[in-house]
Amino acid sequence: MLRYIGKSIASKQSLLNQSTLVMTKNSSFCTTSSMLESKNTSNYQNILTEKRGRVAIITLNRPKALNALSDGLIGEINIAMKQFQDDKDIGSIIITGSEKAFAAGADIKEMEKKTFADAYNGDMLAQWHDLTTIRKPIIAAVNGYALGGGCELAMMCDIIIAGDKAVFGQPEIKLGTIPGCGGTQRLIRAIGKSKAMELILTGNNLNAVDAERAGLVSRVVPAEELINEALKTADKIASYSQVTVSMCKETVNSAYELNLREGIKFERRIFHSTFATHDQKEGMNAFVEKRSPSWLNK
Repeated sequence: MLRYIGKSIASKQSLLNQSTLVMTKNSSFCTTSSMLESKNTSNYQNILTEKRGRVAIITLNRPKALNALSDGLIGEINIAMKQFQDDKDIGSIIITGSEKAFAAGADIKEMEKKTFADAYNGDMLAQWHDLTTIRKPIIAAVNGYALGGGCELAMMCDIIIAGDKAVFGQPEIKLGTIPGCGGTQRLIRAIGKSKAMELILTGNNLNAVDAERAGLVSRVVPAEELINEALKTADKIASYSQVTVSMCKETVNSAYELNLREGIKFERRIFHSTFATHDQKEGMNAFVEKRSPSWLNK
């Protein structure tokens, strides 16, 4: 939920070592992303969107604020996600940031003056969880800083692929608060209680290699290859039956909330339900006939 930055951002090492937290300021927005060479054709102020074949890409685009997650930015992510959810030509979605920062945290300037009544009555941060209702697979392609809300946003996605310079952390303790968008719940499920507790209580960061070892990220790739690698994975997922992919996602996510016995029972019921789909018949027929399947996504 925080934006974590050192007194001098000229040096990445000093940024990590100084542990200084500052509030984000309003800044002008870029209209292109050098990493993706895309144009913002969707009239968004805080994000860029594009399609590459069957894959949609959402790029966080507040570069001067290190992609601090303002209410406006989160709202635009939700709008774009819902549009891509309804787009039958899209099979998977990538969300990414800049080379310097995936997202360095929430926009603290929007929060600092709020009272408990403001936060509670306004259900502050509730819209962040809209992302978890998207049924299509979402890949977080993380370069640079994914701190506080940025780390939580990445964990809301289904797969995290990290560039080798990525840095993860939940430094909310340094502002006298706690993670508020699932950090305490998702982090422990990803890396275990002891490591999650250490990161949250100390505010320390986790580099990309350690994040992979801990199980937070799927894999680490060279920073300059991040988008290409994410696209390869996203395109492979999008090449399969969308209905089956959604069933897989729903079933895996059920493990968060069900015990083993109930989870296996749920998995079996979803497995049975695939036999009511065209694509299950097509997939098995194609296998027997030694040909490529032709999915109809139904």
